[in-house]
Amino acid sequence: MKAIKELTKEKLTEITLKRKWAHGKWIKLNSKVYNAVMKVEEATFVDGALSKKHKELIALGIGVITDCESCMQWHMEQAVQAGATQQEVIEAIEVAIEMGIVPATVHARFALEVMDSLFESNPS
Repeated sequence: MKAIKELTKEKLTEITLKRKWAHGKWIKLNSKVYNAVMKVEEATFVDGALSKKHKELIALGIGVITDCESCMQWHMEQAVQAGATQQEVIEAIEVAIEMGIVPATVHARFALEVMDSLFESNPS
């Protein structure tokens, strides 16, 4: 298992370095859009009706659903810094797993409608 942990640590370090590099590059370019996104992020992840911790756990789940590795890493780190426990992180990921599966059942409704239309005269 050590090799996997080392590979994971190396990958996480690479993601962090790329994120920091890109952030610095956008700041140097003085991108109005990027700067606005940073202000939105700052406004979003403050305690309100939902705590910063809970907002970060939500963002983690969205990162899982969208397969954004950098998002997963960043928001998990931020959630833990905001006091999230390992069990809370696990449950946020589990909610994301469920939300990744359930849309397939919703999409399958259309397939059921098509099936009914094709086999309407020959029900089983």
